[in-house]
Amino acid sequence: MNGVTTNGTPVTPKSEDKSKRKGSDPLISTARGKLQSRRSKLNDQINRELRMRNGAENLFRATGNKRLKELVAVELSFFNSNIQLLKEELSDLNSNVIVYQHENCTSNVPMIPLGLKETTECDIEIPIKDFILEHYSEDGSVYQTEIDELLLFRKAIRTPQRNEEGVELLTEYVNQLYYVEKRFSDKMTGLHFHWYDSLTGVPNTQKTIGFEKGSVLFNIGALYTQIGCKQIGCKQDRTKESGIESAIKSFQLAAGTLGYIHNHFTNPPSMDMQPESLTMLVQLMMCQAQECVFERFVMKDLQDGMVPYIKAAQEAMMVSVYYEETALLMSSDPVKDYIPYSWISMAQVKHEYFKALAHHNMACAILDPNDVEDEYSLQYFLSAHLSTEEDTNENSKMKIPRSPEERLQIGKAHLKESLNCYEEALRLHDLCKQLRKIDTFLDILKTSHDECLKKFSELEEEDNFNLDLVLSQTIVPRSERTLETLTPDFKSVKVKDIFARLGPIAIFDANNELSTDTILNF
Repeated sequence: MNGVTTNGTPVTPKSEDKSKRKGSDPLISTARGKLQSRRSKLNDQINRELRMRNGAENLFRATGNKRLKELVAVELSFFNSNIQLLKEELSDLNSNVIVYQHENCTSNVPMIPLGLKETTECDIEIPIKDFILEHYSEDGSVYQTEIDELLLFRKAIRTPQRNEEGVELLTEYVNQLYYVEKRFSDKMTGLHFHWYDSLTGVPNTQKTIGFEKGSVLFNIGALYTQIGCKQIGCKQDRTKESGIESAIKSFQLAAGTLGYIHNHFTNPPSMDMQPESLTMLVQLMMCQAQECVFERFVMKDLQDGMVPYIKAAQEAMMVSVYYEETALLMSSDPVKDYIPYSWISMAQVKHEYFKALAHHNMACAILDPNDVEDEYSLQYFLSAHLSTEEDTNENSKMKIPRSPEERLQIGKAHLKESLNCYEEALRLHDLCKQLRKIDTFLDILKTSHDECLKKFSELEEEDNFNLDLVLSQTIVPRSERTLETLTPDFKSVKVKDIFARLGPIAIFDANNELSTDTILNF
């Protein structure tokens, strides 16, 4: 990760292309950039209101004047109201998922991306110069070129491009921070890293370089989520197999990066980097990766036949179970108080939607194919339902449907359950103001519901057996592709120590006490 070899020596490439160290101008570039620019302005407004509120609270505690206390109390109420409104506006920005979706993917269910953490300019020039003078006994102004290069580097990472080049830029900066941390550590006075919470906009300030590194790593994970949603820079989108594969990998990398933060950074000050939030975000990204696996199966492997339909049903049920778990994590304390409500609603809607797809496909498996009497297919159909052996009523246990009447009865039961799930998904979608703005998602839900209703109505008309509608059995969630989080290969991006002129890092380390003897012995 740190741009070093296995024995601890720095990896120094022969040359370095500094031209890649550039960001994009969010004010004039893409719609995503403009959205990030609005987020930045909101963060500044929240920060200003929080400072004014803190001042009013201090005055309220300090004064003994009853009249003044009443006036300050009114002001505090005003500030709290403003902060709440700004946070709600930021929540609406985080709910704006459509701008991150590929324009060709109107037939695909939208994914949830993460917005980037914002930061302010950091005055590192004076602290570094002072530290060089105090610790290395050299004139800090001699290293003005290196300091300027680091400042430009940090300026570039504030507006990374929304593609692999942006990820590479952030990764290079994280690797460079390894050298900065070794050269100067956290002993520099007057150094403060100021980052805004991605979810709430609340500012956080720390002097540790670790906080800077963790925040940039969070943005690497966020960039991967945006790449996974839109497939920026990819010639294919999620309507093509290669685009789906790329999206799967992007979400796995996002989950791996966020998981890395969870495992390697303790006591983070911001809510978006708390263990509970990171656990939820990792689960969300793996949900979306699994959703892409289902999309790929439907595109490539779903053919006419009982077994393919059953496999599609189980793949959909796997996604549904994932989203059910994610919705529970989102609804738990303290996460639910910080994330947009639309995220919880989206997870709940997708849970019901993919459960509906599972029952819909299972109904197709038993009703449509020509191989419904094939013994292997029938056994496979039975194994795809949860066992009810603990049930003492033999008549209620799932049995192999042999006759057309039994197949029709089971098919109608699955379609009925599918309709219930579609209707619940539509109801949950309608309850959320932000989701109601996503027309493409609503169209997908309505189209799927109407197809299921049409099929069920046709069976009702053809049913001459007057069969009682039985309850559908639970479908076993199963996927033929097991996904794992992928930690980005940080060592793949080589860096050159900007402050190499200070001397070999093995001896010119901020943790070492330098003396003439140690330098001569080296």
